[in-house]
Amino acid sequence: MRALLTAVLSLALVTGLAAQQRESVELTVYNQGLGLVKDVRVLSLEEGRQAVRFTDVAAQIDPTSVRIVALSDPNSVEVLEQNYQFDLVDRARLLQKYLGNEITLVRYDEDGQEIARDTATLLAAEGGAVSVVKIGDEIVLNPGGVVELPALPEGLIVEPTLLWDLRSTVSGPTLCEVSYMTSGISWQADYVLVVNAADTGGDLNGWVTLTNDSGATYEDAKLKLVAGDVSVQRPPMGMMGGYGGAAAGREMGGFEQQEFFEYYLYSLPRPTTVRERETKQILLMAAPEISLTKRFVFDPSEAWRYGGQDPDKKVAVKLEVENSEAQGLGRPLPQGRVRVFKTDSDGALQFVGEDRIGHTPKDETVRLYIGNAFDLVGEQIHTNHQEMGLRNERDSFRVSLRNRKEDEAVEITYVGHFWAEWEILETSHEFKKIDARTAEWTVTVPAGEEVQIDYTVDRKW
Repeated sequence: MRALLTAVLSLALVTGLAAQQRESVELTVYNQGLGLVKDVRVLSLEEGRQAVRFTDVAAQIDPTSVRIVALSDPNSVEVLEQNYQFDLVDRARLLQKYLGNEITLVRYDEDGQEIARDTATLLAAEGGAVSVVKIGDEIVLNPGGVVELPALPEGLIVEPTLLWDLRSTVSGPTLCEVSYMTSGISWQADYVLVVNAADTGGDLNGWVTLTNDSGATYEDAKLKLVAGDVSVQRPPMGMMGGYGGAAAGREMGGFEQQEFFEYYLYSLPRPTTVRERETKQILLMAAPEISLTKRFVFDPSEAWRYGGQDPDKKVAVKLEVENSEAQGLGRPLPQGRVRVFKTDSDGALQFVGEDRIGHTPKDETVRLYIGNAFDLVGEQIHTNHQEMGLRNERDSFRVSLRNRKEDEAVEITYVGHFWAEWEILETSHEFKKIDARTAEWTVTVPAGEEVQIDYTVDRKW
């Protein structure tokens, strides 16, 4: 016998849609998980008041952001009322609607031939399956067979639908633009940096990673991306409007870049299809020969970040890249993840670490924390503390920087952080005051040796 089947539903639905033909779609995606859709369609309208169903919209649409404009005459179409219908068909919802009503249970043999057909009253459904029915005078638990329903229950629809009570002063085919915001779609930049053998330069490629879970597919869309910290507390309609007036900028990879408001807008000059439940990657930029600086940094205050055994002794490996034209860059870099690779002695590419960057304007420095140096150790010891008077303390520290490499001297930067009004009274090595809370000591540590930094700081508040 054929195994018992769960409910399989065969339905036919006839909708009263006005004739619609999609002419184009434009999709603007924001870092914050939002998208702005501009859908241009030809609607078959009648003069006067009428009901129009607009389907094939994103399942995560924000209905409060919907705007419809007739492109030939913006004043010719007016929406009096809008309803967003999202009670979608699924197995559980259908069976819930049929509780207490008649359904048909059909059983088949191993060859797919029908062997029984029973009319039953649905009494209970659990987990989207029929669990209790009444057939004649008998109560049947967990009946087998295929479930057939006579019709789609009122109120259920097969796809999200906008239903407009609309007034039109024109009749016939009318070109209209419908725009709306949707959640569930976002993008970020992903960068791949391959450093050279000397760790002094490398190749940097940037990719747009676009993820669409909005509940719609955008065929042959004109794709635009907005990079920047857009406040999503503003009403969604405030984020609409044209992009006119912004001068086109230079091309970045497959995208054309331009300034837009206080953000950056990237436009793909060719149409692309963004499918539902798809992650798409498109080349954003390529810089084949950049210069970079590798730094070893011992900062005990960041021990929480370094992790591992004895995190307060870890020496971080950091890469710094000047985002300037001289370095082969000089362009705004959208936020995203940077993965770093290096070729080993066999010519194979190996992963050496990753970090995330925020939105970085041109001529700023990109700083990447890649990992911790295996052969370098830092240790900070609080050697003395004195109360010098009211709101006045004096502390001494010894910082030991050890290089366990066999044949390579390295520079290590020790970072000290101080609060209140502070002054370095004594120090064994020169330091640089970075800001009101930070000082740095950079020393060269020969291979297999140790360098100690001793200093005393006076603090008043």
